[in-house]
Amino acid sequence: MSLNKDIVIAFRKSFEDKCHRLIVQAYKKVVADKIDVSSFMENDISAILNKNIELNPTSIEWQIFSKTENYIFKDNQIIETGFADKQSRIDFVFSVFNSNNKYEYFIEAKNLKEKDSALKRRYINTGINSFITKKYENGSLVGYLVKGDLNKTVQGVNSLLKKDKRETEFLIEKKLQKHNNYYESEHPEIGILKHLIFDFTNN
Repeated sequence: MSLNKDIVIAFRKSFEDKCHRLIVQAYKKVVADKIDVSSFMENDISAILNKNIELNPTSIEWQIFSKTENYIFKDNQIIETGFADKQSRIDFVFSVFNSNNKYEYFIEAKNLKEKDSALKRRYINTGINSFITKKYENGSLVGYLVKGDLNKTVQGVNSLLKKDKRETEFLIEKKLQKHNNYYESEHPEIGILKHLIFDFTNN
């Protein structure tokens, strides 16, 4: 592997880490401000988090820009009437420029409740599976736990994966210095997918 590729890989890894730090800090501010989001839609929570990211001086220091509900355009996209409404949209896109190149990192968010199987199924079908099929690439998942117990909720997601005979793709808790509730799942198609669970239940 050339030195240039090594540098790009190291930069992308650092950029991912910074994106995670920014969204975790945004989550911690919501918790500190005691904002009750238990009845909020995903987009409501994402909008609050994104505002916190925009107001975070660290995002300015790192020159990272973020926005929500961003269209994802594919290289082979057919441009025709109504095409925009058919585009995939991702909850967060982080952008940064380095050495005349633009880098992007994507985060998809999903609401979760311990006793809501439909939300857990949606986390798999339109969250995990969207990365596996490469509808979304170069990113990770964030779960907004708005009701119930975090561990039981993750167990519920894994139970649905087991029902689908996907035990090898379970969410496994890992240590992450910047956030306690961090998980990884492994998939033959893409390797490791990262999950951050934001527990809003104490607000």
